[in-house]
Amino acid sequence: MDSAAPQTSRFPWRYALAGVCAALILFCSAQALSVFFANTSSPLVALGSTIIDFTPAWLKDWAIKLFGTNDKLFLFVVLTVVAAVLAGLVGLLARRNMRAAVTLVGVLAFILGVSVLSWSNASLVDVVPTLMGAVLGLGVLVWLTDVARRAAASSSLNTEPNPTETGAARRKFLLGATGSAALSLPAVGVAQTFRGAQNVVESARSALGLPPAKVKVPALPSGADLKVTGVSPFMTPNEDFYRIDTALSMPRIGPQSWSLRVHGMVEHEFTLTYDELVAKDLVEHYLTLICVSNEVSGDLVGNAKWLGYPLREILKQASPLPGADMVLSTSKDGFSASTPLEVLTDTREALLAVGMNGEPLPLDHGFPVRVVVPGLYGYVSATKWVVDLEVTRFQDKAAYWTSRGWSERGLVKMSSRIEAPRSFAQVPTGSVVFGGTAWAQTIGISKVEVQIDDGPWQEAELSTLVFADTWRQWRYEWKDATSGSHTATVRATNSGGELQTQTPADPAPDGASGWHRLQFTVA
Repeated sequence: MDSAAPQTSRFPWRYALAGVCAALILFCSAQALSVFFANTSSPLVALGSTIIDFTPAWLKDWAIKLFGTNDKLFLFVVLTVVAAVLAGLVGLLARRNMRAAVTLVGVLAFILGVSVLSWSNASLVDVVPTLMGAVLGLGVLVWLTDVARRAAASSSLNTEPNPTETGAARRKFLLGATGSAALSLPAVGVAQTFRGAQNVVESARSALGLPPAKVKVPALPSGADLKVTGVSPFMTPNEDFYRIDTALSMPRIGPQSWSLRVHGMVEHEFTLTYDELVAKDLVEHYLTLICVSNEVSGDLVGNAKWLGYPLREILKQASPLPGADMVLSTSKDGFSASTPLEVLTDTREALLAVGMNGEPLPLDHGFPVRVVVPGLYGYVSATKWVVDLEVTRFQDKAAYWTSRGWSERGLVKMSSRIEAPRSFAQVPTGSVVFGGTAWAQTIGISKVEVQIDDGPWQEAELSTLVFADTWRQWRYEWKDATSGSHTATVRATNSGGELQTQTPADPAPDGASGWHRLQFTVA
């Protein structure tokens, strides 16, 4: 019997650990080196973005439903776990067949390189960090595998063990493995610190003052916020505003380097700079944004005061040609949204926004310029980091999510929700105060009703209407709450007299619908 088999098979964990350490070196060194290249050169970010690109609509919706705004963190955790398992398997394969293991690493590097190049603004030079990381990772794999073999050989059952030699071999392997991990992780931290020092976009944003608005919104009336405990305030603070997008690595664009190309089926193509944009007659507008993945009772919705320039004026300058019916807006990172042309040219305040709640757009909300459009879900309108507007036709072009099965036009559905008390809450007997928000964009909410158990519908108190494009808070007090388990249901009516549909629908493909109903206990 070949003595090599028992020598190596007694310590398989060493080979798996060698594979994991090699993967650490590959990804961490590539990430560290990517600081000297474009943001898109990070292989892990590129791979994650490729996975998002090919994620079916139902799976994307499930992830957002389950993890909300932590969906990207979940993706990175899954990628890390899968990468660690695969790396361990590659290490075990290297024990038997190093050539096959090297081939697998080469295949992985190829996939990562293709992911990097799949970015719309990537170039061949952006693959350099991946290639260098793969070379370093392979070097660590070969070296640690050899050390593991020597450690196993020194402990062979078929020879008289030499404690000194065995201990030295084991220490060498452990030092090599821990050293690889100890060097790789801090390298990423140092590189990210250097990237932060390199990146002047945050500094430019912090130093940037908002230009004055030509058209200001009036001061909020006192009744705009009912101040019910547990209910979202009328204005959502920037740091609490939901973020759902496809960007794993946020584009960082300085105001002076930003420009917008307007082209396609137009009489006059032109390019707009940031200075030219903010020199125009900017307007303020309160607008509630809703993600299409939002459940009837969900929190992927927020209200803010936006500052920007009307898109109808941009398109008026371009003069769309007859037959055009869509504007394809494209982000710096390649995301695109298809917005009906008529929505951007009517009287609603669809904006090229530069400000949010009295400050420049936050980096993760599209700085320096994004699109906001009343009446449409964000996936067909709210393009962040926008750099391109193409006037075209629905039959000729498809946007990012519409090409993945979501509805073409994405009209926001009327909705209402109970925010207080929460589902399955226990409240004291006597008086129970219910509260929540409702919206019917471009039309406005005129009435909200609450039903306790199967009793009659009772009209709730509404906050003062600010704009038809924003949500309204509502409040209802059940004064004679009786002990036991109960349900509460809410429904809304818009200013046109239309009642919110009771028919339930999932978010995909065009937004959720149905009446929000919850259970609670009075004790």
